[in-house]
Amino acid sequence: MDPRVVELHRRAAARGDVIPLAGGLPAEELLPRAALAAVIAEAARDPDALQYGWPEGHEIVRAWIARRLRERGMQVDADDVIVTAGAQQALALAAPELAHGAISAGAATYPAALDAFAAADVAVTCDARAEAHYVIPGASNPSGVDLVEPVRAELLASACVIADEAYVELRFDGRVPPPLAAAAPDRVWHVGTVSKTLGPGLRIGWLVPPRGRRAAALARKQAADLQTCGLSQLALARLVDAIDCDAQLARARRQYALRATRLLEALHVHAPSLAIAEPEGGFSLWCETGDGGDELALLEAALAHGVSLDPGHIFRPDATAGPAAFRVCFSYAAPDQLDEGARRIAAALAAWEASGRCAAAPRASGGAPRCAPRSPSTT
Repeated sequence: MDPRVVELHRRAAARGDVIPLAGGLPAEELLPRAALAAVIAEAARDPDALQYGWPEGHEIVRAWIARRLRERGMQVDADDVIVTAGAQQALALAAPELAHGAISAGAATYPAALDAFAAADVAVTCDARAEAHYVIPGASNPSGVDLVEPVRAELLASACVIADEAYVELRFDGRVPPPLAAAAPDRVWHVGTVSKTLGPGLRIGWLVPPRGRRAAALARKQAADLQTCGLSQLALARLVDAIDCDAQLARARRQYALRATRLLEALHVHAPSLAIAEPEGGFSLWCETGDGGDELALLEAALAHGVSLDPGHIFRPDATAGPAAFRVCFSYAAPDQLDEGARRIAAALAAWEASGRCAAAPRASGGAPRCAPRSPSTT
C-alpha cells in the first residue's frame, strides 16, 4: 500500500467532519454485536479458548466452513480446510507457491493482494494470458462487477487460480456461484472470510489449498503464527448456531443494494462526467475521470472538502495504466450521508481540475510499476 495514502486515511479517520467513503468496511448496524457479545462470554469459558491450538484451526469451525462449501457444490471436508487470520493470511499462505513467477490480477484489484504477492516475490501482471490468476468471484473489488463468470471456462483451464471469495455472498441478486475449486480442486486455491459479513474484527478466514498442497500451506501457517485466535474461532462456532446466517446475508444484500443505488444516483447527479461501473454486489463503486492526473492530489482535494476516497493507483498492478480513477464505498457511511458525500466528491473533482494537478502522478519512492504496461493486443 502507498504509505502516503495510508497517512492521509489515518488523518481523515481522526476527523469527525469527513464522510467516510474510503475503505471496505461493513456497515456497523449489520454486525451482529449483541449476539456476538453473548457468545464470546460463553466461548471464554471453554477450556480451549485461551490455550494453544492446532495450526489448521478448530475442527468445529472447519466443519462449518466445509458444510457451507458443500452446499455450493464443492467436494470438501473439515480436513481440507485451514482456518486463517482473515482472507489476507490465506493469500499470504498461497502466494509463495508462485514465488519468482507471475500472476495475472486484471487492470484493478484488491490492493492488499498486490502487497501479498509482492512480499512473496510474485510478479503481478495485467496480462490475461498468464498461467496463474488472482480473481474475486461474484462481485469484484473495486468495481463490484462479476468479472469471473464471463471467463470461467478460461480460468478453469489455467494452471493455477487463487479465488478470493470475500464478497461472493454479497451479490445483490442473491446468486452465489459455485466455487471455482468445485470444478478444479487440483488447481484452485480457495480463499474465504467472514470479515465482510459477520465482522472483520473476528479475523477469521480460510484457505482450501489444491490437492497435494495442504501440507506445505499448513507448514507456512504454523511458522507464521502457530494458530488463528482460539477465542475468535470458538465464538464464531457459537455465533453461527445462535443466528440465522442466511437471513443475516439477505438483510445485508438488501441494505447494500439500496446504498449502492443511492450513491450511484447521487454521483450521476453531482458528477455526471464520471464513468462508473454499475455494481452487482460488494461494497464499492469504481469511478474513472476520463483524464490523466495525480490521484494522490485528488485524495487531498477530497479530504479538504470533507470526504474520503481510495485513489485508483493503489488498485492497479500497473499504477500508470488507465485514466485517473478512484473507489468510493457505500457500505460504511450512513445512508443519509451518501448524497452529501457525492456532492463533496464533485466539489473535490472541480477543485482538483482547477488546481492544475491533472498531470502524471509522482510514484512513491522506490516504486517501479508492479507490472509492465499492457500492450494494445492484450485483452
